[in-house]
Amino acid sequence: MSELTLTVMRLGFLAVLWLFVIVAVQVIRSDLFGTRVTQRGARRNAASRQQGAPASAPPAPRQQQGGRQRRGAPTKLVVSEGTLTGTTVALQGQTISLGRAHDSTIVLDDDYASSRHARIYPDRDGQWIVEDLGSTNGTYLDRARLTTPSPIPLGAPIRIGKTVIELRK
Repeated sequence: MSELTLTVMRLGFLAVLWLFVIVAVQVIRSDLFGTRVTQRGARRNAASRQQGAPASAPPAPRQQQGGRQRRGAPTKLVVSEGTLTGTTVALQGQTISLGRAHDSTIVLDDDYASSRHARIYPDRDGQWIVEDLGSTNGTYLDRARLTTPSPIPLGAPIRIGKTVIELRK
């Protein structure tokens, strides 16, 4: 073998070795500190303020089939326990996904949550339904493990691992 080929092989081996070390450090760092969790509502409010929208402008009311908002209907989903305590998601008629996956509406940094753990969605009557998506550790509504999609009473705790979520006005 020529000296040039040997030197290129040594440098290639060194590069692969350093790449392995960097990847190992990143994996250890993510295991120790977890994924970064952002509060989606705070980010939207900051973006609307930067665009010149008044900070005190009330949100648009949610519309039902008859064109009116149902009286006593929940307007927000609030995380009351867990690492995301205080996070609020406005209910605007869309499906809310819960889990560890990065594309979930609420990303749970919880060892007891599955990637696609549960979802919360509105039905035709304006009620909100919670459904467990085949998670390993289960989803609990008011201390009862969910086996079928169930309507969520206002203020009833939904427990996923160490995280507790409630519907509020």
